[in-house]
Amino acid sequence: MALKDMLEIAVVDDTAVSRGLLVNALEEIGIRHIEIFKNGEEALDHLKKRPRHLVISDQNMPKLDGLGLLEGLRGYEPTSKMGFVLVTGKSDATLIERGRKFHMNNYLEKPIDAPKMKKCIEDIVGSLD
Repeated sequence: MALKDMLEIAVVDDTAVSRGLLVNALEEIGIRHIEIFKNGEEALDHLKKRPRHLVISDQNMPKLDGLGLLEGLRGYEPTSKMGFVLVTGKSDATLIERGRKFHMNNYLEKPIDAPKMKKCIEDIVGSLD
């Protein structure tokens, strides 16, 4: 069985269109175990109860932004080693540096497509096929 058939991913974004684009890219590369959260606060609550292999989170969200979610996950032992990808409209050095401080595994710059998504994930977990 290929890794893509087993991988469980949480998508966190407050915008329906962005969530849809992220999920479509994941499905296009063959990932089927996807859970969607509408904000960082909701995601943190659920992920503490049931960790996933990887979180793909937008940075700009109300209540708890992407880096706040990352910090919360890293500060809780059962979720501290989960893979984490930050999605941002533009990568600025300060943002990436802050993410690396909390051991962000990778980041994606919008717009997102399936080949970029696949490479980003494979850089973290290895070949999906």
